[in-house]
Amino acid sequence: MSGVQSVDRTLDVLEALAERGGEAGLSEIAARTGLPYGTIHRLLRTLLARGYVRQESDRRYALGGALVRLGEVAERMVGTWAQPYLAKMVELSGETANLAVLEGDFIVYVAQVPSPRRLRMFAEVGRRVLPHSTAVGKVLMAGRPDAEVASLVERTGMPRRTANTITDLPGMLAELERVRDRGYAMDLGEEELGVHCLAVGVHDGSRMVAAMSVSGPAERIDALDRDDLAEGMRKIADDFGAELGPSPAGPARTPQVTP
Repeated sequence: MSGVQSVDRTLDVLEALAERGGEAGLSEIAARTGLPYGTIHRLLRTLLARGYVRQESDRRYALGGALVRLGEVAERMVGTWAQPYLAKMVELSGETANLAVLEGDFIVYVAQVPSPRRLRMFAEVGRRVLPHSTAVGKVLMAGRPDAEVASLVERTGMPRRTANTITDLPGMLAELERVRDRGYAMDLGEEELGVHCLAVGVHDGSRMVAAMSVSGPAERIDALDRDDLAEGMRKIADDFGAELGPSPAGPARTPQVTP
């Protein structure tokens, strides 16, 4: 096994755990990665020793605490790199722009550029919310198979945040299909009454890694042309994703932070 191949396979194992909500059995990891059981065992032994994976009492494997420090630093860095792109979204829409990721079963807001308007929306950086009632959450769920979405909402539930919140799985799956068809998601007062949001995905070349949104008072968001706004936001998100993704030679590029 070459050094590069072993790193690839180790990352495959970690990503398989993440895609299963942070915890999976050996057979689930094998199904996701296509790796032999013996190879997975060897990789897991190293990850267990370093604290990047832990083994539960039922012998399932889970992401370990050593990843927390890496994740916190990475989120701060990505949030910094996102600032000029979020600023462009503010210029485009006139509203507050946000960057969010799916961390385990929760949406976490990792960066924000506020609207210059006196009446504006804020989503506190570091805030964690369930994905079903937010535009960023819908975009990120739409990037996953329906079976994974079903498993996620089974774990978290779909509590009603407002009278507009979708609280049943069939309704959410239908909504996610609409998100996939049009290429953006809406939160129409589903997390907070009177606040509307539009979100698009950020792709690093192979997968969706984050979501960007603009949010504001319902009447101002509704006055915008959604399709035109989404098209402009996707171009900005694609530029940001290209900076996050690997270069043609393989290693990740250092994102450029100048707008």
